[in-house]
Parts: sequence; C-alpha cells; structure tokens
Amino acid sequence: MWFEFLIPKRPVSLQTKNRKNLQSWKNFVCAEACKDWSGAPHSGNELHLTLIYLCDDDPVDVDNIIKPIQDALVGAIYDDDLLISDVESHRRPLTGVFDIAKHPVLLVDGILSGTECVYVRITDAQPLENYLI
Repeated sequence: MWFEFLIPKRPVSLQTKNRKNLQSWKNFVCAEACKDWSGAPHSGNELHLTLIYLCDDDPVDVDNIIKPIQDALVGAIYDDDLLISDVESHRRPLTGVFDIAKHPVLLVDGILSGTECVYVRITDAQPLENYLI
C-alpha cells in the first residue's frame, strides 16, 4: 500500500484547548485525504505513517500533530489507527534549503506553496531491522 496527500493548512496541536477547532481540523484532514483516496479503508497489514510539516516562524510541536492526523484517517483510509505500527514525523521551516529533485512531487508542491502544510505518506510497515540500518 502506498498513499500520499498534502494538507494545505497549519496543523492543530493535540494540546489545543479549543476542542471544537481540533475536531474541525480532523474533519479537514479527512476531507483532504478522501479527495485522493478511492478505495475502502485498509484493514490488512500494519502501516508506516510519515508526516513532514513545513512550518513558518512559530511552529506547532511536531509530536503534537501526529495523533490528530492519525485519528482523522480512521474509517476513511484505514479501519483502526492500531494498524499504524511505525510513525516518523519531521518539521522543516519553509525558509529552509531543499533539494526538490529528491522529494516527492506533492512535497515539492507544499514547499513551493510557501504556506504551512503537512505532507502525509502511508506505506506498508517494514521489518524492524530495515529501520535500524
């Protein structure tokens, strides 16, 4: 399995005090993912979630954006977030230097947009030793 999409908006932290805003964010994430997803929710093997948050000068904590995005995809992209066995999350400033020749097209689109966004990729999980090389 391989799926990617771009969330063209600043992420909302799991730690926000505005729970209504958090739910709106999850709904937005699900809607963005569903624009590019045409299948039934995945219910098979374990998955690897990759997030790349392109941020401005006042970023959200990278660890606090994982759970809302992961939860937003339940029922649409996968049956249960328990299927996510591996997560990697990265934060990079939009003002950074990028070798766009080495990035997926959607991530390049996010970089070139110049606005905060999150690139999301879901792939099959690999054996643990593949991550330790």
